[in-house]
Amino acid sequence: MNRNPWVWMLGLTGAVVALAGDPQPGSPAPGEAANAFGPGEQATYRVQYLGLTAGVATVTVGTEINQWGKGVLPIVSVATSDAKLAFYPIRDKFVTYWDPATARSIGSDLFADEGGKRRRQRIKLDHQSGSATVTKQKEGQEPQESTHEVQPGTADVAAATFLMRSQKLAEGLEFNVPVFTGAKSFVMHAKVEGRMTLQTPLGDREVYKIRTQTDFSGKFQSKKDMFAYLTTDPAHVPVRIEAEFLLGNIVAELTGYHEGRTLAAR
Repeated sequence: MNRNPWVWMLGLTGAVVALAGDPQPGSPAPGEAANAFGPGEQATYRVQYLGLTAGVATVTVGTEINQWGKGVLPIVSVATSDAKLAFYPIRDKFVTYWDPATARSIGSDLFADEGGKRRRQRIKLDHQSGSATVTKQKEGQEPQESTHEVQPGTADVAAATFLMRSQKLAEGLEFNVPVFTGAKSFVMHAKVEGRMTLQTPLGDREVYKIRTQTDFSGKFQSKKDMFAYLTTDPAHVPVRIEAEFLLGNIVAELTGYHEGRTLAAR
Protein backbone atom coordinates (compact mmCIF):
# COMPACT_ATOMS: atom_id res chain seq x y z
CA MET A 1 0.00 0.00 0.00
CA ASN A 2 1.21 3.50 -0.81
CA ARG A 3 2.57 5.18 2.31
CA ASN A 4 1.94 8.74 1.10
CA PRO A 5 -1.20 10.05 2.86
CA TRP A 6 -2.13 12.74 0.34
CA VAL A 7 -1.93 10.37 -2.62
CA TRP A 8 -4.30 8.10 -0.72
CA MET A 9 -6.59 11.04 -0.03
CA LEU A 10 -6.88 11.55 -3.78
CA GLY A 11 -7.83 7.93 -4.25
CA LEU A 12 -10.22 7.98 -1.34
CA THR A 13 -11.87 11.07 -2.80
CA GLY A 14 -13.52 8.74 -5.21
CA ALA A 15 -13.44 5.47 -3.36
CA VAL A 16 -15.81 6.75 -0.72
CA VAL A 17 -18.57 7.26 -3.25
CA ALA A 18 -17.78 5.04 -6.22
CA LEU A 19 -20.57 3.16 -7.95
CA ALA A 20 -18.37 0.35 -9.16
CA GLY A 21 -19.93 -2.22 -6.93
CA ASP A 22 -23.41 -3.36 -5.95
CA PRO A 23 -25.70 -0.33 -5.53
CA GLN A 24 -28.71 -0.66 -3.28
CA PRO A 25 -32.26 -0.54 -4.76
CA GLY A 26 -33.18 2.85 -6.15
CA SER A 27 -29.71 3.83 -7.40
CA PRO A 28 -29.34 5.10 -10.96
CA ALA A 29 -28.40 2.89 -13.88
CA PRO A 30 -24.76 3.10 -15.00
CA GLY A 31 -23.87 5.72 -17.56
CA GLU A 32 -26.65 8.26 -16.93
CA ALA A 33 -24.22 11.18 -16.87
CA ALA A 34 -21.25 9.87 -18.82
CA ASN A 35 -20.07 13.36 -19.89
CA ALA A 36 -19.43 14.74 -16.40
CA PHE A 37 -15.72 15.18 -17.20
CA GLY A 38 -13.36 15.06 -20.14
CA PRO A 39 -9.81 15.65 -21.41
CA GLY A 40 -8.18 18.80 -20.10
CA GLU A 41 -9.94 18.85 -16.74
CA GLN A 42 -7.63 19.68 -13.84
CA ALA A 43 -8.30 19.95 -10.11
CA THR A 44 -5.77 21.20 -7.55
CA TYR A 45 -5.96 20.31 -3.85
CA ARG A 46 -4.25 21.60 -0.72
CA VAL A 47 -3.65 18.68 1.64
CA GLN A 48 -3.37 19.31 5.38
CA TYR A 49 -2.07 16.88 7.99
CA LEU A 50 -2.76 17.63 11.66
CA GLY A 51 -3.78 21.16 10.67
CA LEU A 52 -0.54 21.94 8.78
CA THR A 53 -0.10 22.12 5.01
CA ALA A 54 1.53 18.86 3.96
CA GLY A 55 1.54 19.29 0.22
CA VAL A 56 -0.29 19.94 -3.03
CA ALA A 57 -1.98 17.43 -5.30
CA THR A 58 -3.31 17.80 -8.84
CA VAL A 59 -5.64 15.51 -10.78
CA THR A 60 -5.60 15.89 -14.57
CA VAL A 61 -7.64 14.10 -17.25
CA GLY A 62 -5.41 13.55 -20.29
CA THR A 63 -6.24 13.03 -23.96
CA GLU A 64 -7.06 9.55 -25.24
CA ILE A 65 -4.24 7.03 -25.61
CA ASN A 66 -4.05 3.30 -26.40
CA GLN A 67 -3.38 1.07 -23.39
CA TRP A 68 -3.52 -2.73 -23.51
CA GLY A 69 -5.43 -2.55 -26.79
CA LYS A 70 -8.10 -0.12 -25.56
CA GLY A 71 -8.67 3.58 -26.09
CA VAL A 72 -8.47 5.12 -22.60
CA LEU A 73 -8.18 8.47 -20.86
CA PRO A 74 -5.15 8.63 -18.54
CA ILE A 75 -6.21 10.26 -15.27
CA VAL A 76 -3.01 11.52 -13.65
CA SER A 77 -2.75 12.34 -9.92
CA VAL A 78 0.48 14.03 -8.82
CA ALA A 79 1.26 14.72 -5.15
CA THR A 80 4.18 16.92 -4.06
CA SER A 81 5.17 17.51 -0.45
CA ASP A 82 5.52 21.01 0.97
CA ALA A 83 9.00 22.55 1.01
CA LYS A 84 8.93 22.44 4.82
CA LEU A 85 9.12 18.64 4.58
CA ALA A 86 12.58 18.74 2.98
CA PHE A 87 13.73 16.01 5.39
CA TYR A 88 11.37 13.59 3.61
CA PRO A 89 10.51 14.94 0.15
CA ILE A 90 7.69 13.25 -1.72
CA ARG A 91 6.71 13.38 -5.37
CA ASP A 92 4.33 10.61 -6.37
CA LYS A 93 2.38 10.06 -9.57
CA PHE A 94 -0.61 7.75 -9.91
CA VAL A 95 -2.14 7.09 -13.34
CA THR A 96 -5.42 5.26 -13.77
CA TYR A 97 -6.50 4.21 -17.26
CA TRP A 98 -10.17 5.08 -17.71
CA ASP A 99 -12.16 3.32 -20.43
CA PRO A 100 -15.01 5.70 -21.46
CA ALA A 101 -16.78 2.90 -23.34
CA THR A 102 -17.38 0.90 -20.14
CA ALA A 103 -17.07 3.74 -17.58
CA ARG A 104 -14.40 2.00 -15.50
CA SER A 105 -10.64 1.67 -15.12
CA ILE A 106 -8.67 -1.13 -16.76
CA GLY A 107 -5.65 -0.64 -14.52
CA SER A 108 -3.15 1.80 -13.08
CA ASP A 109 0.51 2.79 -12.67
CA LEU A 110 2.06 4.20 -9.50
CA PHE A 111 5.44 5.96 -9.63
CA ALA A 112 6.52 6.71 -6.05
CA ASP A 113 9.49 8.88 -5.06
CA GLU A 114 9.51 9.16 -1.27
CA GLY A 115 12.46 10.15 0.88
CA GLY A 116 14.86 9.50 -2.00
CA LYS A 117 13.58 5.95 -2.56
CA ARG A 118 11.77 5.07 -5.78
CA ARG A 119 9.38 2.26 -6.53
CA ARG A 120 6.75 1.39 -9.11
CA GLN A 121 3.51 -0.59 -9.04
CA ARG A 122 1.36 -1.56 -12.02
CA ILE A 123 -2.12 -3.08 -11.72
CA LYS A 124 -3.84 -4.57 -14.77
CA LEU A 125 -7.51 -5.35 -14.19
CA ASP A 126 -9.30 -8.08 -16.17
CA HIS A 127 -12.98 -7.51 -15.39
CA GLN A 128 -14.12 -10.41 -17.53
CA SER A 129 -12.07 -13.03 -15.69
CA GLY A 130 -12.23 -11.26 -12.31
CA SER A 131 -8.47 -11.01 -11.86
CA ALA A 132 -5.78 -8.40 -11.28
CA THR A 133 -2.14 -8.73 -12.30
CA VAL A 134 0.17 -6.71 -10.04
CA THR A 135 3.78 -5.88 -10.87
CA LYS A 136 5.90 -4.25 -8.15
CA GLN A 137 9.47 -3.03 -8.48
CA LYS A 138 11.80 -1.17 -6.13
CA GLU A 139 14.68 0.84 -7.56
CA GLY A 140 17.65 -1.43 -8.27
CA GLN A 141 15.64 -4.65 -7.85
CA GLU A 142 13.94 -7.05 -10.22
CA PRO A 143 10.15 -6.70 -10.69
CA GLN A 144 7.86 -9.04 -8.77
CA GLU A 145 4.57 -10.14 -10.34
CA SER A 146 1.48 -11.65 -8.70
CA THR A 147 -2.11 -12.42 -9.67
CA HIS A 148 -5.11 -11.76 -7.45
CA GLU A 149 -8.78 -12.69 -7.66
CA VAL A 150 -11.06 -9.64 -7.66
CA GLN A 151 -14.73 -8.99 -8.20
CA PRO A 152 -15.71 -7.93 -11.74
CA GLY A 153 -16.07 -4.15 -11.79
CA THR A 154 -13.49 -3.63 -9.05
CA ALA A 155 -12.13 -0.07 -8.83
CA ASP A 156 -8.64 1.14 -8.08
CA VAL A 157 -8.50 3.86 -5.47
CA ALA A 158 -8.32 6.82 -7.88
CA ALA A 159 -10.67 5.62 -10.64
CA ALA A 160 -13.45 5.36 -8.08
CA THR A 161 -13.84 9.15 -8.22
CA PHE A 162 -14.68 9.02 -11.89
CA LEU A 163 -16.94 5.99 -11.55
CA MET A 164 -18.97 8.06 -9.12
CA ARG A 165 -18.88 11.23 -11.19
CA SER A 166 -20.31 9.44 -14.24
CA GLN A 167 -23.50 8.68 -12.30
CA LYS A 168 -26.47 10.64 -11.01
CA LEU A 169 -26.27 11.09 -7.23
CA ALA A 170 -29.24 11.57 -4.92
CA GLU A 171 -29.86 11.85 -1.19
CA GLY A 172 -30.17 8.54 0.62
CA LEU A 173 -28.39 6.36 -1.94
CA GLU A 174 -26.17 3.63 -0.45
CA PHE A 175 -23.44 1.69 -2.22
CA ASN A 176 -21.26 -1.35 -1.64
CA VAL A 177 -18.03 -0.92 -3.59
CA PRO A 178 -15.33 -3.54 -4.34
CA VAL A 179 -11.90 -1.90 -4.05
CA PHE A 180 -8.45 -3.36 -4.78
CA THR A 181 -5.33 -1.61 -3.46
CA GLY A 182 -2.73 -3.79 -5.14
CA ALA A 183 -2.37 -5.93 -2.04
CA LYS A 184 -5.82 -6.14 -0.51
CA SER A 185 -9.45 -6.38 -1.64
CA PHE A 186 -12.41 -5.24 0.43
CA VAL A 187 -15.92 -3.92 0.05
CA MET A 188 -16.45 -0.30 0.98
CA HIS A 189 -19.81 1.03 2.13
CA ALA A 190 -20.88 4.59 1.32
CA LYS A 191 -24.04 6.62 1.80
CA VAL A 192 -25.12 9.99 0.38
CA GLU A 193 -26.31 11.69 3.57
CA GLY A 194 -27.73 14.89 2.12
CA ARG A 195 -27.13 18.29 0.54
CA MET A 196 -25.56 21.34 2.16
CA THR A 197 -23.74 24.57 1.40
CA LEU A 198 -20.01 24.33 2.11
CA GLN A 199 -17.47 27.15 2.37
CA THR A 200 -14.44 26.35 0.21
CA PRO A 201 -11.32 28.25 -0.92
CA LEU A 202 -13.21 28.83 -4.20
CA GLY A 203 -16.32 30.21 -2.47
CA ASP A 204 -19.57 28.66 -1.27
CA ARG A 205 -20.59 25.47 -3.08
CA GLU A 206 -23.72 23.31 -2.85
CA VAL A 207 -22.50 19.78 -2.20
CA TYR A 208 -23.53 16.23 -1.38
CA LYS A 209 -22.13 15.01 1.94
CA ILE A 210 -21.10 11.36 1.68
CA ARG A 211 -20.16 9.11 4.60
CA THR A 212 -17.98 6.06 4.02
CA GLN A 213 -16.73 3.06 5.95
CA THR A 214 -13.42 1.54 4.83
CA ASP A 215 -11.30 -1.48 5.68
CA PHE A 216 -7.77 -0.15 5.25
CA SER A 217 -5.20 -1.57 7.64
CA GLY A 218 -2.10 -0.30 9.40
CA LYS A 219 -1.70 3.46 9.82
CA PHE A 220 -4.38 4.02 7.16
CA GLN A 221 -6.97 2.29 9.31
CA SER A 222 -9.80 4.77 9.88
CA LYS A 223 -10.55 5.77 13.46
CA LYS A 224 -13.92 7.20 12.35
CA ASP A 225 -16.06 7.21 9.23
CA MET A 226 -14.68 9.34 6.42
CA PHE A 227 -16.52 12.15 4.62
CA ALA A 228 -16.37 13.49 1.06
CA TYR A 229 -18.15 16.57 -0.27
CA LEU A 230 -19.00 16.63 -4.00
CA THR A 231 -20.72 19.41 -5.93
CA THR A 232 -24.37 18.81 -6.78
CA ASP A 233 -23.93 19.98 -10.39
CA PRO A 234 -23.52 17.29 -13.09
CA ALA A 235 -19.70 17.38 -12.79
CA HIS A 236 -19.80 16.22 -9.11
CA VAL A 237 -16.38 17.75 -8.42
CA PRO A 238 -14.88 16.68 -5.06
CA VAL A 239 -14.23 19.88 -3.07
CA ARG A 240 -13.28 18.47 0.34
CA ILE A 241 -12.34 15.14 1.93
CA GLU A 242 -11.94 14.52 5.65
CA ALA A 243 -10.38 11.45 7.23
CA GLU A 244 -9.03 10.46 10.63
CA PHE A 245 -6.48 7.68 10.34
CA LEU A 246 -4.30 6.17 13.03
CA LEU A 247 -1.50 8.40 11.71
CA GLY A 248 -3.64 11.53 12.26
CA ASN A 249 -6.24 13.81 10.69
CA ILE A 250 -5.98 14.56 6.97
CA VAL A 251 -8.05 17.09 5.01
CA ALA A 252 -7.90 17.79 1.26
CA GLU A 253 -9.51 20.99 -0.11
CA LEU A 254 -10.05 22.05 -3.72
CA THR A 255 -8.12 25.26 -4.44
CA GLY A 256 -8.24 25.36 -8.24
CA TYR A 257 -10.37 23.89 -11.01
CA HIS A 258 -10.31 23.95 -14.82
CA GLU A 259 -13.15 22.30 -16.74
CA GLY A 260 -12.28 19.81 -19.48
CA ARG A 261 -13.73 19.11 -22.89
CA THR A 262 -16.98 17.17 -23.19
CA LEU A 263 -16.56 13.65 -24.53
CA ALA A 264 -18.52 12.69 -27.62
CA ALA A 265 -21.15 10.01 -27.10
CA ARG A 266 -19.95 6.46 -27.83
